[in-house]
Formats: sequence, structure tokens, C-alpha cells
Amino acid sequence: MTVPTTTALGTVSRAAATAAAAGGGGSKKVMITGVGKGLGRALALELDKRGHIVIGCSRSQDNLNSLQSQFSSDKHLLLDADVKSNSSVEELARIVVEKKGVPDIIVNNAGTINQNKKIWEVSEEEFDSVIDTNVKGIANMLRHFIPLMIPNKQGIIVNMSSGWGRSGAALVAPYCASKWAVEGLSRSVAKELPEGMAIVALNPGVIHTDMLTSCFGTSASLYQDPDTWALKAATMILNLTEADNGASLTV
Repeated sequence: MTVPTTTALGTVSRAAATAAAAGGGGSKKVMITGVGKGLGRALALELDKRGHIVIGCSRSQDNLNSLQSQFSSDKHLLLDADVKSNSSVEELARIVVEKKGVPDIIVNNAGTINQNKKIWEVSEEEFDSVIDTNVKGIANMLRHFIPLMIPNKQGIIVNMSSGWGRSGAALVAPYCASKWAVEGLSRSVAKELPEGMAIVALNPGVIHTDMLTSCFGTSASLYQDPDTWALKAATMILNLTEADNGASLTV
């Protein structure tokens, strides 16, 4: 299958993009990991505004409760789960299917970054945390959710990558390594999916989040906020099709 060289919006009609932006085209079930804060939270709230069903997970019940209170609808499903744990994701998949059915779109957003340090200053525990969350977390989600999507031969999977998944930067080598892995994992799994499905690596761009602040300090505030980002990201994600399978895209 040919991988498009343009963003997903370039592969759909202007009418379809407009419909998705307005929440048209029918309600979709969109699962988002790491939904409690940052980009995941902003995307969830934007999808709620557009009338889609959000299925979200986070390790923080407090964050989930806070998000639930901001939704305009009670049709969503928010669950406490840790993507680093295979057994936790296995149970997550069971509950999701039981309560909401198979998601139409999965956004593997949960992620973390190491503190700014040279690689020889990064502890084993910190390195493992980055890899376990950013890489193994996605692998766990793929392991338990792809088999649920295959029978219907439809479903879109978005793996959050980074500009640092396509380049390198000092002091964040573990994070860069994890996002390069996301790119490779996404391209490889794309070759394993049946027709009708797609998996992409998505670079969200530079957004003012807690993670960016940990790297850039106060200058992180110079970049766009998650809510502004979510306006564009939601439209793009909702318009992904099987033609995008294996692509590395950027919001």
C-alpha cells in the first residue's frame, strides 16, 4: 500500500474535513490513553464538543474525575489503567469492549520524558520508565486491541511520536530513543494489518505542556497551548483512513 507524503487532511475532500470539524459524519468511539492531562485531555474535550464518544484511561483517578466534570455528556467512559502493565491493559480491553464495544480510533498518547540529563547521568529506573511507558505501553495496547479490530477489518490507530522521533537532541536521549521506536513500530505494524485498518505515527508539534516545560523551562510558554492544538489535531485524526496506513504525519 502506498504511503501518502502529505498530511491526512490532504487525502480527504474539503467537505469531509469540514464535516469532521463540526462533528459530522456520525459519532465515533475514540480511545485515548494518557487522557488525564496535557494533549490527551485537550483532545478528549474537543472530541466531546464535536459529539464523539471518548474512551479514556489514565493512572490518576483524580485527573479522570476532573475531566469527567468538564464533559458536556455522560456517554463517555474513563478508566483507571496503567499502559506499562500488560495485565492492566488486558483488563482495560475487556471492560472497554463490554461497556462500549470496539473503538473506531485509538490514540496512544500516554507518554513521559526524562529529566534533562546526559545519558550517563540517567538512572536505570528513569530510563526504564520512559521506555516502558512510551514503547511498551503502545505495544501492550496493540497486543490487546488490534485483535478486537481485525474481525471488522476497520479501525485507526494513532501512535503519538515527536519531532524528536525523527531527529536527535542532547539531554533527552531516552525520550528520543523511545519516539524513534514508535516510528519504527508503527511502520512495521502497518505491514501486518489487514486492509481497512491503518496505523500512523503522529508528531503533534511543539506544544506548551508539562513535558515541554521540563525541557524548555519558562520558554515553553511561547508555544501554542493544548486546546489550540486539539482543534487541528481532532480534525486530522477524525479524517484518517486506511490510505494513511504506515505514514509518519505531523499536526
